[in-house]
Amino acid sequence: MKKHYLHLSVYRCDKCEGPVVTGSLAVRETQISKETEQREIGAICLSCGHRRSLAREALSAHHLPPIEWRPAGVINSGDLATAFVEALNRDLH
Repeated sequence: MKKHYLHLSVYRCDKCEGPVVTGSLAVRETQISKETEQREIGAICLSCGHRRSLAREALSAHHLPPIEWRPAGVINSGDLATAFVEALNRDLH
């Protein structure tokens, strides 16, 4: 049973110290298998809007638990903030 997962991390922006959200998508064939088809979806500062083409590995990054994500098609880079808010709302309710 193939499952898709969204991985989110947050760290401070180099420009404004605001929260930078970075994400990636991956697939697991089974519950115990390693993730495959890993794909970075980008990083953006939610305060100043600065975009990074490649996410940097920050020592102080906070990694959220992977979220099962049913693919609905291609994710546009503008949908990152929406996906992040939906993930947080799901965990808070």
